[in-house]
Amino acid sequence: MQKIGTKMANPSSKKCLFLSLLSMFLFLQCMTTCIKASQEEYPKSQESDRVINLPGQPTSPSISQFSGYINVNQHHGRALFYWFFQAQSQWSNKPLLLWLNGGPGCSSVGYGAAAELGPLRVNKNGVGLHFNKYAWNKEANLLFVESPVGVGFSYTNTSSDFTKLDDGFVAEDAYNFLVNWLQRFPQFKTHDFFIAGESYAGHYVPQLAELVYDRNKDTSKYLKINLKGFIVGNPETDDYYDYKGLLEYAWSHTVVTDQHYDKAKQVCDFKSPNWSSECNIVMNQLFEKYNEIDIYNIYAPKCLTNSTSSLAHSSDSVNSLAKVSDYRLRRMRIFGGYDPCFSDYIEEYFNREDVQSSLHASIKGRTTNVKWKVCNGSILAEYNDTVFSILPIYTKLSKGGLKIWVYRLEGEW
Repeated sequence: MQKIGTKMANPSSKKCLFLSLLSMFLFLQCMTTCIKASQEEYPKSQESDRVINLPGQPTSPSISQFSGYINVNQHHGRALFYWFFQAQSQWSNKPLLLWLNGGPGCSSVGYGAAAELGPLRVNKNGVGLHFNKYAWNKEANLLFVESPVGVGFSYTNTSSDFTKLDDGFVAEDAYNFLVNWLQRFPQFKTHDFFIAGESYAGHYVPQLAELVYDRNKDTSKYLKINLKGFIVGNPETDDYYDYKGLLEYAWSHTVVTDQHYDKAKQVCDFKSPNWSSECNIVMNQLFEKYNEIDIYNIYAPKCLTNSTSSLAHSSDSVNSLAKVSDYRLRRMRIFGGYDPCFSDYIEEYFNREDVQSSLHASIKGRTTNVKWKVCNGSILAEYNDTVFSILPIYTKLSKGGLKIWVYRLEGEW
């Protein structure tokens, strides 16, 4: 009687078993090698940009994040600062989304990431963070960049760069940033790519999308970027419609009187980039009306702190606009819809040395008495805004098959 388990396999069976085991071994070895190769092909700078933990960050849930600098012009010593969050789940199957805030001159790290759609928000006391359950990285890999140069932690070693700031300059830097960032994070090169932003990013976003769209036509010279579309919120789009809408909004919400509204319609030609002296006067009077309320959210309370950061948000910004006749300085649509004092908390947090160290950021050694600010007023003052309308880009890119989503919130202008 044959005992169970003692029967010997014939030589051919043993050979098949050996080949099967060898095949499995080689497969596993290949997989290990491929994984190592895949890991090794990622630049070491990618891992050095990893943010392990930020001061005051909640222990749960875990967040995969990176931050640091990307050179956009080696000759001028110009680099933009970024903060990146992988999608909370299945990041390899989700799109890459680049977010830009407007101003011009306001930080996407301070506003977009830390106050709006990022997974980590600064607490009201400015000493810690809390998790944002509505973060967009539930559905996308989120990339925030401080642009243009001079915003937040972004810098240049060539001071003349600040005299050249305009939409074309910013779009070129943003494009170079994107290409160089993808070289550092090559695993995202094939992901669907979207660009998003708000306020003056209504200029930045479509113009960067157009640049990517045009250069994708010559892949022998430029990196192919898998651009699928763009998203803009409360965007500055066309000077005529924007300022006409601003006036009508103020009148319909009783910010100005019927007489003021009628006078403005009579003396202002918003189709011209150069306003008449009469139009300057009547529009400055409109901005002065906003001293009593929050210009960016008429239903929200005003911030009553004495912080200098309020310049970019409340009555100080209105005063600046009202005192300066240059029409560019009246384009300061930065943000809206939040705690009116939140910029104070954010500046408190990002000016901490331990926070800057954790983010691989630094403002030391550039100029004296420099602090990180949510908005750089000098950029707003110096910015050369010469593009009257972005609408032709919408037409071009929509015909090119890109998806475009525009949204606007009630209570903001």
